[in-house]
Amino acid sequence: MKVVFMGTPDFSVDALEAILTAGHQVPAVVTQPDKPKGRGRGVQVTPVKACAQAHGIPVFQPVKVREKEAVEVLRSYHADVFVVAAFGQILSEEILTMPRYGCVNIHASLLPKYRGAGPIQWAIINGEEKTGVTIMQMDKGIDTGDMLLKTEVMIDPKETGDSLHDKLARAGAELIVEALPKIERGELVPVRQKDEESCYAKMLQKSMGQIDWQQSAKKLDCLIRGLISWPGACTRFRGKNLKIWEEEVASKEALTLSGVTMEGDGASVPGTVAAVSKDAFYVWTGDGILKILSVQPEGKRRMPVKEFLLGYQIKNGEQLG
Repeated sequence: MKVVFMGTPDFSVDALEAILTAGHQVPAVVTQPDKPKGRGRGVQVTPVKACAQAHGIPVFQPVKVREKEAVEVLRSYHADVFVVAAFGQILSEEILTMPRYGCVNIHASLLPKYRGAGPIQWAIINGEEKTGVTIMQMDKGIDTGDMLLKTEVMIDPKETGDSLHDKLARAGAELIVEALPKIERGELVPVRQKDEESCYAKMLQKSMGQIDWQQSAKKLDCLIRGLISWPGACTRFRGKNLKIWEEEVASKEALTLSGVTMEGDGASVPGTVAAVSKDAFYVWTGDGILKILSVQPEGKRRMPVKEFLLGYQIKNGEQLG
């Protein structure tokens, strides 16, 4: 098939590579404009652009893909289908109906659950046991189009937003390669989404990363793993931010059996340090205890708690947050 690929971040790259490996013709890749990066404000190309350039594929980077000039460029490719994977702009109805087989989207959830911009992270934050990828026939709504093909992906107990991102990127790449020939042969039956079963995965905000120790240990475990790369989960420690990289839910019984001296009980103020061992410290939450294993003090690098404790003498009863 003649495929115009539309995508921008790392998540999209596996799908583009898979489409090329499968032998489809890709006359162009459409991606977001390059952006300045860092203090030097050097230009950073999108991951999809870098992939396209490595394969010698022309790249189109419209500021607004819905504008007349951009629409005419898309029309000139005479594509059979537009494959969209985290492109980052809303397509007009004119674009959606332009190719012979329309526009299909690789969405990182089991639709209709988790429509929107942050389906990967919200699946972890909400404690889901499984998620997946849906190939969807795009319409003018936000992730509301008919479903063509799905695959499930299990969420491991220690899954992070990063690791799940990579699993879903690979799953999406495999699924779109399976879907394209079936679309061409007319073998896929579109299934309408049930709006009453939908939920929206809103865009992540930096403020979400501030830990509220009043929440349960289980909820905080999900939050920290979900926000691992951005914005990250932080607490206040001696007047500065302390990012939590790795932790796990701990039980009072496990601490007692391990011989760790514990401060307080379940009625202790959330955010209070319950215990300190040689390689971890334990914090009371609104319900349960969180065992902290890896942190990053403000202005410093990530480090295991064993190393962190060499420079910061945390004591039982100290307050975080």
